[in-house]
Amino acid sequence: MLELLRQWGLVVVEILWLLIGLNVALFFAAFSCARSFFEKGRRRGMEEATRELTRGIKSHCELEGQAMAERVSIAFKRLKEASSRDWKPGSSQTEPYHAQLWVLGDAMGEACWIKGHAAGVRRKTPAAGKVRVDFSPSELLQLSWLAHVGFQHMMPNYRGFELHRFSGFDDAQEGASAVGKIESAIPAKERPFPDLSAQVKSRQKLIADWWQVAPNQLSA
Repeated sequence: MLELLRQWGLVVVEILWLLIGLNVALFFAAFSCARSFFEKGRRRGMEEATRELTRGIKSHCELEGQAMAERVSIAFKRLKEASSRDWKPGSSQTEPYHAQLWVLGDAMGEACWIKGHAAGVRRKTPAAGKVRVDFSPSELLQLSWLAHVGFQHMMPNYRGFELHRFSGFDDAQEGASAVGKIESAIPAKERPFPDLSAQVKSRQKLIADWWQVAPNQLSA
């Protein structure tokens, strides 16, 4: 009787150990499945986020005359290859998908910058047959007065006697500089004078003769 009970006890212990082993195996299998589902869901979430993000900024990455910048297309291709591979994430190494996302982001940023820079250059470039000259507010003021006085004296029916003079040496230099900018912007073939430097020297001579000779005459 005791022998029978001892045998049944051993059987019960073996059954208990078997059940414990099965529970442990079931636990690890469930943990592995949960981790696998988590990683797959995480990857799909990143892929979907990448697609949606790309769809929104795709038009900003397209260069003129091209469907997509070459570097961006290559980054997309490598990103798809990385997503299709089986990789084991680790805390001490960078995930391949993350690395390709960084490459894609850098390529998109560069493509957007190139497109924006090209658009800025086109916006600053004058239209065909046009000339663009940059003036400061003081130079524009000088030119407005000079153009107004010049227009009046070019009209045959002008009989005015008001005088518009430069207030001093610096004022005359600013006016001469503004006029020189306009003359230098005229294409060489269309200039009404053959030598640009001769025009500049003639104005400088008038300025130098008046503001150097006039004080001497006044003191004499």
